[in-house]
Amino acid sequence: MSTSAGWDQPRTSLFTDHYELTMLQAALHSGAAHRKSVFEAFARRLPDGRRYGIVGGTGRLLDGIAAFRFGDAELEFLGRTGVVNKETLEYLADFRFTGDIWGYAEGEAYFPNSPVLIVESTFAEACILETYVLSVLNHDSAIASAASRMITAAGNRPCIEMGSRRTQEESATAAARAAVIAGFASTSNLEAGLRYGIKTVGTAAHSFTLLHDTERDAFGAQVASLGAGTSLLVDTYDVETAVRTAVEIAGDKLGAVRLDSGDLVEQAQWVRRLLDELGNENTRIMVTSDLDEFAIAALQSAPVDAYGVGTSLVTGSGAPTASMVYKLVSRTDDAGEFVSVAKTAKDKISKGGRKYALRRLNEHGTATHEIVGVGHRPVDDGDDRPLLQQFIKNGELLPGWTGHEGVLRARQRHADSMAELPAVVHRLQRGEPAIPTIYEEN
Repeated sequence: MSTSAGWDQPRTSLFTDHYELTMLQAALHSGAAHRKSVFEAFARRLPDGRRYGIVGGTGRLLDGIAAFRFGDAELEFLGRTGVVNKETLEYLADFRFTGDIWGYAEGEAYFPNSPVLIVESTFAEACILETYVLSVLNHDSAIASAASRMITAAGNRPCIEMGSRRTQEESATAAARAAVIAGFASTSNLEAGLRYGIKTVGTAAHSFTLLHDTERDAFGAQVASLGAGTSLLVDTYDVETAVRTAVEIAGDKLGAVRLDSGDLVEQAQWVRRLLDELGNENTRIMVTSDLDEFAIAALQSAPVDAYGVGTSLVTGSGAPTASMVYKLVSRTDDAGEFVSVAKTAKDKISKGGRKYALRRLNEHGTATHEIVGVGHRPVDDGDDRPLLQQFIKNGELLPGWTGHEGVLRARQRHADSMAELPAVVHRLQRGEPAIPTIYEEN
């Protein structure tokens, strides 16, 4: 099972916590391990100041569940270290997920308590997926949510993901994918290009200019090698001198200049005037330098054509996790009947019962409420949109949710979801979630 030609999904079975396997062992011992169960992943609340979140990571998660196997190396480790007993090792040796998985489509907006992912299987199968489910959804949804806010602030100007050096190598690749789902145009991360078919871009850093004896030599070499349409970094020394030199070398075909320091609003304004005076009306201005959604919003009035975003994006712009949890909400009893279960601890109360969700839309196609039915499907009044999609059926991955196709589908889902939400979502303001969630009990 491969996401792209040239990259194979590794085994994911040990991307988990010790206690999941000890729970499995104890449940096998008690005889309850094979009770049919329903687990749900959801966020009890949004990060402070956020009005919506964006689901990210579903495609990666589904690939990982398909590869969730215990091979000889994993079984030897678990046996040698005494994590589980022989009976449990025998169960794990034949493990594959055989249940059903439903959830919000990747790229979809979610709100507090939205049933983002629903796992229906035996307790044994669902239990040991907990950490893997949460590690993927929490990371990628945090990045996608931040990226969505940045895309909103940027308007029609493209954003480029370039945060790989600010995070761990695997999370960098995942972040690139999540950013593109939420509307980023491209990434600097080549591994993301290989795995997911994402467009990659990049030209040169300050070190390339410093390598050469003069800035003119550096620009000349870059243009000779990459063509006049390249982007030249013009703030290594003096910006005005660099812009003039860039135009002299590349002429009016110069693709872009990049600004990476200083007062970007002021600089962009006078660099635009200078480029126009030199006859380079079509040369674009790209800005980088620790941008987040608020800095991008502040640049709306500046003549900027594109934004390169790094640190703030890959760290969730102040919210590095989506704070999702994974809870058992229903399971069968000794008679085989489903019963709702829920935690009641203070500040961590969960609502039991299998959930069904739809988004209520008005006559203009604008979302007004999230309707969550507990134990039943809410009634569609004719204009509403069901939110839960099936991703895995009887252990088989349904097509269209993974790989490059999954990225494109999620990107379109994000655009459609944003179009449904009230205009207030598209402004960087604090307050309650953009639309309320209403529970419908049986």
